[in-house]
Amino acid sequence: MKFGKSICVLNVGGTRYAFTREVIRDFPLRRVSRLIACATEKEVLELCDDYDRDRNEFFFDRHAQAFVFIMLYVRSGKLRFVPGVCELSFYTEMLYWGLESAHLDSCCQKRLDDRMSDIGLDTLSEGDIEDEPQSTGESVQEAELTCRARWLEKMRKAFEEPNSSLVAQLLASVSVIFVIVSMIMLCASTLPDWDTAKRTTVEEHRIVEAVCIGWFTAECIVRFLVAKDKWDFLRRPLNIIDVIAITPYYVTMAMARAGMPGAGLGVAGVILRVLRMMRAFWLMKLARHFLGLQTLGLTLRRCYREMVMLMVFVCVAMAIYSALAQLLEHGLDLETQNSDYASIPAAAWWVIISMTTVGYGDVYPVTIGGRVLGGMCVVSGIVLLALPITFIYHSFVQCYHELKLRSARYARNLSAEMLQ
Repeated sequence: MKFGKSICVLNVGGTRYAFTREVIRDFPLRRVSRLIACATEKEVLELCDDYDRDRNEFFFDRHAQAFVFIMLYVRSGKLRFVPGVCELSFYTEMLYWGLESAHLDSCCQKRLDDRMSDIGLDTLSEGDIEDEPQSTGESVQEAELTCRARWLEKMRKAFEEPNSSLVAQLLASVSVIFVIVSMIMLCASTLPDWDTAKRTTVEEHRIVEAVCIGWFTAECIVRFLVAKDKWDFLRRPLNIIDVIAITPYYVTMAMARAGMPGAGLGVAGVILRVLRMMRAFWLMKLARHFLGLQTLGLTLRRCYREMVMLMVFVCVAMAIYSALAQLLEHGLDLETQNSDYASIPAAAWWVIISMTTVGYGDVYPVTIGGRVLGGMCVVSGIVLLALPITFIYHSFVQCYHELKLRSARYARNLSAEMLQ
């Protein structure tokens, strides 16, 4: 269907929005972008409630305020619930326009999960709302674009969401195997007999290492290519860790080709050893596949204020107690000076292991005043460390509940996919 004007007007609940045809064609909302592909006015009316050909205006009898928040998502990429509107009602509006719960911010996803759990509802789909079947008169070009977008979305979910499909679970399992093999080789390389064994199996060692690095590199490149926002992909901590873990291999190979392969070449040898140990960051890749590590990372991200507060408590107490300990053990009695407390930084080591109740026993006070101070240091350390723990614990439980519900939702979708 060829529209008479280059400007298309969307009238949602009485609020009008004007867009060019090019914007409508690439619109993030699936229902809106499908308007361009309609061949007849009948197909247009299958997507909207009314259509004015003279003004090229499409009417949608939907919640106007909800659409305002959906448009904010289109502009800024952040989707949150409308204050005062039922979560399920807003979710229904999202489904109508072609959005899913995954587009919501994490806090709103939890509210939606809690709300659906309260009423005993597992999930909603676009078929649960009143909606006419999709138009069958789409052009070949539009169909190809839709298939390409769906293929990219499936690829993205396969690599980013391990529980989203059988293929994603298979890729996650292969990635975990490569991580385990890489870490075993890294640990074995530090054994005294490793150099002798490596001389007899040097080719096998290089092949295994090259295969592991090749898998990690290919995985990282594919995930970058199918990412929706390339800049956001580069800023994610796990992706930065992937690059840090992969880069040392290529740097080591480049240095070897440059004639610096040995471990005892001064600065170059130290750099090589540091780069090899950086492969331990591969273990962080497991956070994509295990709920416990994801919960830990999400908790630390949400509780950074509490963590900073805990560090401030410890640093202030450490500064006070280390100064007093240095004075009582080394500064007052010149005849029985305790050399372990010769300076405040040296005393700070004793303070931190006492406050955390580790107590190695390598440093301890000998004067009566120092021992009294040590008892106060231990008791105050227990109290200070316990103060923010309650907030961190509740945040950990909340994050675990959210991720568990999300994992259960993926499991239900996967079961439905297997039954089809």
